[in-house]
Amino acid sequence: MNTPPAPSAAEHTDGTPVRLGALVPLTRPGWVEAGRHLRAGLDLSVREVNDAGGIGGRPLELVVRDTAADPQRAAAAVDELAALGVAAVAGEYHSVVARAAAARADALGVPFLCSSAVLDALTEEPTEWVARLAPPQSHGWRIYADFLLRAGHPHIAVATQPSVYWASGTRILRDHLASRGGTVIELDANALTPEDLCAALVDHGATALLLLVATPEPAVPIVRAVRGDRRLAGVLIGAPAGQPEFAEWAAVLGEDGAGIPFLRYLPERLGPLGERVGKELRERLGEAPSFVAFEGWDAVTVLTDVLRSHGTDRAAIAESWPRVAVEGARGPIRFSRTPGISVWQSARTPIQVVDQDPADPGRFRILHTG
Repeated sequence: MNTPPAPSAAEHTDGTPVRLGALVPLTRPGWVEAGRHLRAGLDLSVREVNDAGGIGGRPLELVVRDTAADPQRAAAAVDELAALGVAAVAGEYHSVVARAAAARADALGVPFLCSSAVLDALTEEPTEWVARLAPPQSHGWRIYADFLLRAGHPHIAVATQPSVYWASGTRILRDHLASRGGTVIELDANALTPEDLCAALVDHGATALLLLVATPEPAVPIVRAVRGDRRLAGVLIGAPAGQPEFAEWAAVLGEDGAGIPFLRYLPERLGPLGERVGKELRERLGEAPSFVAFEGWDAVTVLTDVLRSHGTDRAAIAESWPRVAVEGARGPIRFSRTPGISVWQSARTPIQVVDQDPADPGRFRILHTG
């Protein structure tokens, strides 16, 4: 497929918009709450760019497409956005979906800045067209494994479902724990009822259960079953993929949803810019912004800097990744080549392991940083 190149900045003097594509999960089976936060960050950043004069006097226009966690739908959306003349595409939360979008963007020669997905193999081969803000899964999940070891949980179980993302996470955990004398037992959440899963935990003697499954089903029923089983009173429930980050988790599970450690990509303290952005996001969302909302804001901020410095030519945008030096809401953003990662990777994304304080579920506790 041959897609017409995006017009260069020099071709426009009439104030026509500079278009950015955005991939966001807005409907089920996508993680809708994550999509809402991601879009809030994208929209806020676009509004601020336009309030500051846009791109060389031209307004920035966000063209949003709902992926609904469907890889084929995401790939088709990249085709559509490319034909509409977007300068670049940003966003996407689900790793498997982002991988399909990245592959299509690479094939079409469309710059794609992935805001949130962490799967290491975002593309099959190294590409100049794709950059990523979130840390690679191999880095973040090893930090989570270190937390488990420090907390006294070398022997764990994972409740998992078939997925490249969950399989990759299981492999990272197993390799990291095994090198330190630990073990990982896999429990098929599609084949076992929550009650059967509890019985398997008792039989295996694991002291921690990680939820590598979709939310709310089957994650919520599993949490309720484990919490309600007296035999498992001492078992730690964990969710490295970040399910408890969003208000829906606490709303559905109440007290049962607290004390479940997860990965969050925020610094221990936000700087003045992050505090200001967080306040604006809170007003827009009506609740505390998640790290996903900050990722959306950072994605547009990066692309705005590139567009202002290098114009709207797609090849020029892709060539600019290694020269990006932007102050994001969560700290400085720069891209580099990381061994084993096929895309331009943000090098200093902050990582925390946090949970909701059981004594005060409205407060997050930082348990470990990396």
